[in-house]
Amino acid sequence: MGKVCKIFGLEVEVRIPDSVKNTSPVVYICNHQNSYDIFTASNAVMPNTVSLGKKSLKWIPFFGQMYWLTGNILIDRNNTNKAMNTIALTAKKINEKQLSVWMFPEGTRSNGRGLLPFKMGAFRTALQANVPIVPICASSMHDSIKLNRWNNGKMIFELLEPISLEGVNKENMRSVVNDTHKLMSEKIAELDQEISESNA
Repeated sequence: MGKVCKIFGLEVEVRIPDSVKNTSPVVYICNHQNSYDIFTASNAVMPNTVSLGKKSLKWIPFFGQMYWLTGNILIDRNNTNKAMNTIALTAKKINEKQLSVWMFPEGTRSNGRGLLPFKMGAFRTALQANVPIVPICASSMHDSIKLNRWNNGKMIFELLEPISLEGVNKENMRSVVNDTHKLMSEKIAELDQEISESNA
């Protein structure tokens, strides 16, 4: 799907540190901006990675069935018990199949509102699976893609250093979540500044 960006006239650059290339499995977390994420973020998906999406995705004609059949995981966010069970099953899948999982910790699209507060699911999953968190920061796009123009600019995806959850528990997890949110927010601002300067 990542190749679709060329049709949209959008250049996508992906930056991956060596530490991430040599670390697997992990839980990837990325900022969730809008409906185009399915195309732009595909460029940054590492091998042996599946994603965790909301259950309602399966009702999207064709895409929903393909999403499920290709091994991605659906979660019912409206049912706490089912959601917690999905986290446990996801952690088990990570360990048994040595898969990484891509998650959007905001839980919904930001649509230009900046990085929204994080939910705990991605961190609970990583903790249960005993794997690190790898933040993925995407420069802000908002709704900048215009289908009637050839050049829609550039986006940068930058994968940050893995964050170990060793020593993290239920009592101090929120602090780790907040620190990760701050780290990603600052990096996204840096990427936005870089793109702004390159366009000047």
